[in-house]
Amino acid sequence: MGSDELIANLFRISQTEQKLKKDNIKGETESCTVHYNIGKNIREVIQKNGGTMPEDLPTPEKSLKEIEKENKNKLLRID
Repeated sequence: MGSDELIANLFRISQTEQKLKKDNIKGETESCTVHYNIGKNIREVIQKNGGTMPEDLPTPEKSLKEIEKENKNKLLRID
């Protein structure tokens, strides 16, 4: 995940959390609807500003799990 995608995800999460708290939204269905709508709005902003849509971002050479495994193995190999 590149920095643009990470930033968009963190922004989406924080905006969703604020809306849920501000509007005192409870329940899974209502929360999912808010989450979906916030995500849709952020995608619209990215598109309007000419940004790269998340699905069009380059795919990393290694998955997060592969990187985590490599780092774990490095930590375990103490000389």
